[in-house]
Amino acid sequence: MRVLHVCTEIYPLLKTGGLADVAGALPAAQAREGCDARVLVPGFPALRAGILDQQPVAELGSVFGAASVRLLRGVLPDSGVSAYVIDAPDLYDRPGNPYADAANHAYPDNLQRFALLGWVAARMAEGLDPAWRPQVVHAHDWHAGLAPAYLKAAEHATGRKLAGSVQTIHNLAYQGNFPGHLFGYLGLPAHFFDINGVEFHGQCSFLKAGLFFADKITTVSPTYAREIQHAEQGCGLDGLLRARANDLSGILNGVDDAVWNPAVDAAIPARYDAGMPAGKRACKAALQREAGLAVRDDGPLFVIVSRLTEQKGLHLVLAALPLIVQRGGQFMLLGSGDKALEDAFRAAAADQPQSVAVRIGYDEQLSHRLIAAGDVILVPSRFEPCGLTQLYGLKYGTLPLVRRVGGLADTVVDASLENLGDGLATGFVFEAFDESGIGAALRRAFALYEREADWRQVQALGMRQQFDWDAAADHYAALYQQIATT
Repeated sequence: MRVLHVCTEIYPLLKTGGLADVAGALPAAQAREGCDARVLVPGFPALRAGILDQQPVAELGSVFGAASVRLLRGVLPDSGVSAYVIDAPDLYDRPGNPYADAANHAYPDNLQRFALLGWVAARMAEGLDPAWRPQVVHAHDWHAGLAPAYLKAAEHATGRKLAGSVQTIHNLAYQGNFPGHLFGYLGLPAHFFDINGVEFHGQCSFLKAGLFFADKITTVSPTYAREIQHAEQGCGLDGLLRARANDLSGILNGVDDAVWNPAVDAAIPARYDAGMPAGKRACKAALQREAGLAVRDDGPLFVIVSRLTEQKGLHLVLAALPLIVQRGGQFMLLGSGDKALEDAFRAAAADQPQSVAVRIGYDEQLSHRLIAAGDVILVPSRFEPCGLTQLYGLKYGTLPLVRRVGGLADTVVDASLENLGDGLATGFVFEAFDESGIGAALRRAFALYEREADWRQVQALGMRQQFDWDAAADHYAALYQQIATT
């Protein structure tokens, strides 16, 4: 099977969120299963610099406002997966964030920048690389949402299907909507700007295009696949998703064992595993010293690694900080985003420096040290398509405290009395998205921490959970078989 993944980030070369982890791990897992999986990415500086052995494949001339566009082929480091790079300096060669300027304003030409990505994906299915043509084009998130639309346009024009298409929703809240009058820049047939097509409340919606035109739709957990078919989490697209329910499935993300594994992780000060967990205590003490927290083990250390947005429920954490400190716990956060949240967490750390620590920004190595050191990882999201940090927490024996939503509901079992009795508990789960909900879960966490034998039992079970990419690769392989061209 020949599969082209169309995406904008790949760990470890470029990462702003969980999409990069998926794009870095899934093609490699598929390759291990015998699939010829490749990736297509924009020529952002970090990707141009990190992809190895780049060689020219095709000259595309002046398109989408770029004076010169080339297609290059190289290799991803470590995995050896083949990677195609769209070399368009006018559109992609910009420092910093790949989607927005230094003031966090979306680039005004993002429509052209990401239309080019989808257009080249369709050209790949037409044979742009004479040596390789995909049977399936797999588009990730809104940035690649026009790939299924361009494929469908080519099918209409030629009378034959070039490749099967899959659109994966990593977060339905991000849709890639642009003013409707810009539709002409896309080069799609005029009738594609319709409610049955690209049009969404008078705008051009890249994600809606993918959801409408793709052969199959996936999202990153079974529960989220159900949730987005209803108004509360459907972000205005629930009607379309209900209409396509037979083509929609949830495939849970995995954890890359080569990157997230406390037994071999070079980023943490002491290695450990479920059978020999003593190194985790050393990791906790080392982080406490690093962060300026009091070095002690008589209370749980709660940690967060997250974008600071309303979605992540961090206002609930702020409200709960007094409870954490009063009960003898500690707290450390790594993340950035909403300035009001950044300032509030900084203020809390200044008020309680022995108990609360905050690092604004993102540091991949520190994220490993934080998750290895923590006793509890907080993921109290309003919605969460899959979530990866709770999976990392399970792997590292850092019990997740989560809201029962999306992928969090699919991966964490609450430490209720009956679940503890049946040996099923792996963390703490609450329902209501409010202070009382998270407060009750925090009290259960403190109560369990005082029962060391029970805590160790839950911790060991969590560390033995299997959320690997090989299982996800198998699910995608079955899906591809239904739609692949010969």
